[in-house]
Amino acid sequence: MPQNRSDNTPSAAGAAPAARRIDGVDAARALAVFGMFAVHLGVVSFGLLPEEQGWELHSLVRGNSSALFAFLAGVSLSLMTGRTRPVRGDSLHRAAVRILARSFLIGLLGFVLDALAVPVAIILTYYAGFFVLALPLLRARAALLWTAAGTLALVGPAVSFLLRQDLFPGGVRTSALSSFTEFFLTGYYPAITFMAFVFAGMAVGRTDLTAAAVRVRTAVAGALMAAVGYLGSWVLLNPLGGLDRLTEAHSTFLDGAPLSSVDARTAEELRYNTTDAAHSISGQVPTDSWWWLAVNTPHTGTTFEILEAVGQALLVLVVCMLLAERLPRLTYPLTSVGRMPLTVYSGHVLVLAVIVALHPENAAGGPWYLELFILGALVFASLWRFGVGRGPFETGLGAFADGVVSLVGVPRENRERAAD
Repeated sequence: MPQNRSDNTPSAAGAAPAARRIDGVDAARALAVFGMFAVHLGVVSFGLLPEEQGWELHSLVRGNSSALFAFLAGVSLSLMTGRTRPVRGDSLHRAAVRILARSFLIGLLGFVLDALAVPVAIILTYYAGFFVLALPLLRARAALLWTAAGTLALVGPAVSFLLRQDLFPGGVRTSALSSFTEFFLTGYYPAITFMAFVFAGMAVGRTDLTAAAVRVRTAVAGALMAAVGYLGSWVLLNPLGGLDRLTEAHSTFLDGAPLSSVDARTAEELRYNTTDAAHSISGQVPTDSWWWLAVNTPHTGTTFEILEAVGQALLVLVVCMLLAERLPRLTYPLTSVGRMPLTVYSGHVLVLAVIVALHPENAAGGPWYLELFILGALVFASLWRFGVGRGPFETGLGAFADGVVSLVGVPRENRERAAD
């Protein structure tokens, strides 16, 4: 049947015979896309939830959904390059060419969507770059990939802080991505942070996700990482006084005076303002205090945020795999969306562009817009998958990648090396 065709299998990369598609990965990918819907449309678009719960949901998915999206991109890279046995020779060459071709087209699509001037930080241009940066580790095993992810998580935030403090201060953003500096350091989804998510996903994709023991270990690791990310930040900010130091550095009201110079009520209000500022960061922390590296709020690019986001991604993946296997009919609409994320993501940006054009004063629409977007995506993806198979954008992307692979071919020396 057409809907069973997978582009996340070794055969899609020109490798060995196709392995069975893991529907749980698709279900998790759909949740990531819907999370970005919620962020892009805003709390005003929520119909089912009152404002207070709406803000809680918004805070939960903001940043975490894009991190989950990048994490699952890494999982897919491993699934399409051999799963537990990385490809080599002809297969590796074809996979690399295919990934580069897809990256080019995804990046081009990202720039087109960004040109629509929709109030959305388009992730596709970054996404394309992440694929390119992952190429050197396509043959890496899980241990090396976890090492790469861990190194970036531990060292990357401090390196980013120093570089942005002394050499590359962030400026006013005019688009989702307009320079290499934004891509690597100062943008909405800086590679120095997000490649940790991609490498972690690749590491998970190199394990046998169908094995019960692997899933248990993945879930336990996810819970531990999320706990360390949350508790580590809490200890530094509260018992060790990091929040007070940040408040003194951030508050214009204090003007350099210590927090102890104001009364308790004012101090608490100033702390709240600092916490609110931490939740409003979009990409990386300010460089006026090293204590910013102790926060764990989404889109901050700190070690604690990375740990918490990866931990949550691991838990979401395990839960989605269990649900997709035990309730395949119930999760069919969700996995259908996850099989065509490029179509659904691009489609929601196009619809937003129409809304902005017709009602520029009310770009996010009104109540129930989020529910309508999600319902529309579920219905469209389910019907398209049932009647056609792969999503329209995914079909075009695959055809372009196939054409580039056929055009480039495989050098003779690669054939000989594979034969050896």
